[in-house]
Amino acid sequence: MSGSCWTRQKNWHEVSNTMAAHKTEPYDFTAIEARWRDFWSEKGFFRADTTSRENTFYYLNMFPYPSGYLHVGHGRNYIIGDLVARVKIMRGLQVLNPMGWDAFGLPAENAAIENSTHPWTYTKANIEKSKQQFRAWGVQFDWDREVTTCLPDYYRWTQWLFLELHKNGLAYKKKATVNYCPTCDTVLANEQVVGGACERCGTPPEKKDLEQWFFKITAYAQRLLDDLDKLEAWPENVVKMQENWIGRSEGAEVVFTTENGDPIRVFTTRPDTLWGATFMVLAPEHPLVETLTTDAYRDTVANYRDQAARETEIDRMSTEREKTGVFTGGYAINPVNGDRVPIWIADYVLMTYGTGAIMAVPAHDERDFAFAIKFGVPIVPVLARVDRICKSIVHSESVSGDFTDKLDLLGIAYDRVDGALHITLEDEADFDRFSVLIRDEIHPGHWNAIVGNRWLFTFDDKQIALESPAADAEILERCKTLSPELSSNRSTMEILSAIPFYGDVLFHAEYGDMIHSAEFTGTPGDRAKAMVTEWLESQAVGEGAINFRLHDWLISRQRYWGAPIPIVHCDGCGEVPVPLDQLPVLLPETEFIGKMGLADIPGFADTTCPNCGGPARRDTDTMDTFVDSAWYFLRFINADDAEHAFVREDVDHWLPVDQYVGGVEHAILHLLYARFVTKALHDLGHIGFEEPFARLFTQGMVCHPAHRCPDHGWLYPHDVGDSTVCPTCGKPLETSSFKMSKSKRNVVDPSQIIEAYGADTERLYTMFMGPPDRDIDWSDEGIRGSFRFLKRVWTLVLENSERLASTGQTADPDTLDADGLAVWRRYHRTVKKVTEDIEARFSFNTAVAAIMELVNELVPYASGTADPSLLRETLDGLILLLSPFTPFICEELWRRTGHEDAVLEQRWPEYDESALEEDSLEIPVQVNGKLRARITVSAATAADADELKGAALANDRIRANLEGKELIKAIAIPGKMVSLVVK
Repeated sequence: MSGSCWTRQKNWHEVSNTMAAHKTEPYDFTAIEARWRDFWSEKGFFRADTTSRENTFYYLNMFPYPSGYLHVGHGRNYIIGDLVARVKIMRGLQVLNPMGWDAFGLPAENAAIENSTHPWTYTKANIEKSKQQFRAWGVQFDWDREVTTCLPDYYRWTQWLFLELHKNGLAYKKKATVNYCPTCDTVLANEQVVGGACERCGTPPEKKDLEQWFFKITAYAQRLLDDLDKLEAWPENVVKMQENWIGRSEGAEVVFTTENGDPIRVFTTRPDTLWGATFMVLAPEHPLVETLTTDAYRDTVANYRDQAARETEIDRMSTEREKTGVFTGGYAINPVNGDRVPIWIADYVLMTYGTGAIMAVPAHDERDFAFAIKFGVPIVPVLARVDRICKSIVHSESVSGDFTDKLDLLGIAYDRVDGALHITLEDEADFDRFSVLIRDEIHPGHWNAIVGNRWLFTFDDKQIALESPAADAEILERCKTLSPELSSNRSTMEILSAIPFYGDVLFHAEYGDMIHSAEFTGTPGDRAKAMVTEWLESQAVGEGAINFRLHDWLISRQRYWGAPIPIVHCDGCGEVPVPLDQLPVLLPETEFIGKMGLADIPGFADTTCPNCGGPARRDTDTMDTFVDSAWYFLRFINADDAEHAFVREDVDHWLPVDQYVGGVEHAILHLLYARFVTKALHDLGHIGFEEPFARLFTQGMVCHPAHRCPDHGWLYPHDVGDSTVCPTCGKPLETSSFKMSKSKRNVVDPSQIIEAYGADTERLYTMFMGPPDRDIDWSDEGIRGSFRFLKRVWTLVLENSERLASTGQTADPDTLDADGLAVWRRYHRTVKKVTEDIEARFSFNTAVAAIMELVNELVPYASGTADPSLLRETLDGLILLLSPFTPFICEELWRRTGHEDAVLEQRWPEYDESALEEDSLEIPVQVNGKLRARITVSAATAADADELKGAALANDRIRANLEGKELIKAIAIPGKMVSLVVK
């Protein structure tokens, strides 16, 4: 034991004696928190020994960007971590709970630029501020393992990671069209474009063609998807988000050929619909657009391509925006039927997904259907409906007067609507009967359509199935001739789409039986994809294929504040990795340079080639900050090791991380990248596990009202007060609740809360204000309520400190009176609930509620002739249960009740199973199936069917209900219910 800690304990022994006569002294949280603030770190409670191999637990919060000070919203994440770590320590585990700083990258650099200071100066100051904030909160970490990603002793190993991936073909450089943010002046990964804008500054990115470095995450796409099944302790929504982002699609790659002989490879998930492909769409950036476009369409195509180049991928992929596109004048040949298919370009097709070309099957793809209707492209159904329903409209003047009699005779249902018959055909038999009837009955000069499961148009001289573009053209021409008002229509389906009765049967994407598909017509839907794919392969016009939405991870950044990429470019040797013994490639020390990059710093790029010794150039890109955070959880294990990034024997024991906690906003970016790096390091033999985080919890955001003036922008809440108008100009304010954000000026400074109410109050309220996985609004009244509760606990413990039995004594339930037994039971049930709420459910708000309920019972009990042993057991237990939430006050009260050791040196309270048994149960009693009474019986009576029946029959309400009636049957289900049958 250190001298300072011994002195503190000795002083506390003296303090408890001198204050014995002042049990109701005020709750002086300022003095109490100052007294204990450094105690836990001085004692080394949170210092882990990573050589330990028994009873270990690795808890990790996502480390923060040190781009500003911490507000109460940030506190939610770290207070949760401190709480869980304290419980695990008291459970006897060797707990690793480290902290570091995600200090490279745009967040820190942009913040430094705004403050006109060097990124390291700004970052270092914020790290110190954040450490002081953690100290004020009482949030403890193993600071001996602190890592800071912008320091050479860390980014040396980030560069080592890059070289390992590069050596094994998982890091490469290529020219690519990228998202470039003009405000941040750097490239953004696809995942960093949110809502069509840079996630950092909100500026819509531009498209640029640049040489960029990529990590080959696509090589792991299938494993990243498959191994989601192993993450049983991850939130379902996070797993689903990763699944959707990886985006596996199974289908076929089919080769269409242009009339110039150029192949166009198309990926489709529905090869069973190839016979319905009535047009093709290329991405505006597709390399064949230039050669396909005819002179008549060249200007229109060029203008459209310019327009698409200014749009973001997010905007182009939106299903809500109106479809646009232009015809190129070119055609391709459909390989399954030889049809000539027009080629369009449209912005909803992307070069970055699939092959940049699609076959459009408008009858069975909603997006293609809308496009075809808008531009008058033929639509040919090639899949039957699963429900087999067809519809038809028969106008009275088109058939004989007894037509309905014939429908009735055939058993075909119809409705009369505005002088016409609206007919629904339920199955194939209905279709067969009706198609013959309408063929025989249709009058000259009229036509009829059967649509839905089957597609048949009847004229007085023939019936035509809508089975091809040629059939569409013939049907359309006949309909326009017979009905001149349809002359503006460009396709048969355009005519039908204007008729509301047909609206729900014109389009479907189900796996129905194939129709209008040559020899495949009649192929069942559940076999169609496989059979068509096999046929495509046999004809050498296609093959089975799997496609992923996931792209390779773009890691290049053209900014100063990042880990330099350890590659040298030599005219003779090409790309040359920097030798390991020359790492780290240091960031040059320079004055504040704003948004400039390494390429703008004189002399940085000049070097010699490690291979030939000749003149060479350093790569001037830096790595994305997500590379730093993709492996930091490994470095914590051996943070001081100057020879290795980590030691396999140690990381193989401590990882995967037992509990990882952070915001759901990182569900795709950080978590996916960390999973990829872990799998790559596993395959390269550096680690023995394939997933980094065994259990994941994503906490909700803390929200607060934000006020915006149309002229003066966002205003601080304290400047607005309760007003609804701008204090400067008097204009009405827009007020809404948003996630706490410095940009919206709606943050709550924790120092103000701590000064007014203490850190324990903030900690308690943060855990009590709502389910921790949900967004919640910060409430000043909630803070005050938590403060009142702590004062109540303070008074309860001090007023009874001299009535307690000796330390270590517990109550004997057999000697307690009824009130004491009730309190004893409540205490042990509370221990069970709080323990399970914290460890199994992360339901901290309900754990606090249970502690509050315990206090509600302890206060009146303690005011009477309370049993000293029960008071000792319950008040000691109360302090220990509350201590992870409010460590300062609990450490104080622990000493005030006669203890000389620390709270964290105690075992976490355990509950007595016998206390969980119910004394009595409430049992519902039904008479003829209706609830007539609820009876309260002892647990023993509830467990015995005969006694339970007797208790039910003796109940006054049941006796009154049975008066004058004969009891036929009485059924008692022990512990559940009683059911009586009478007549």
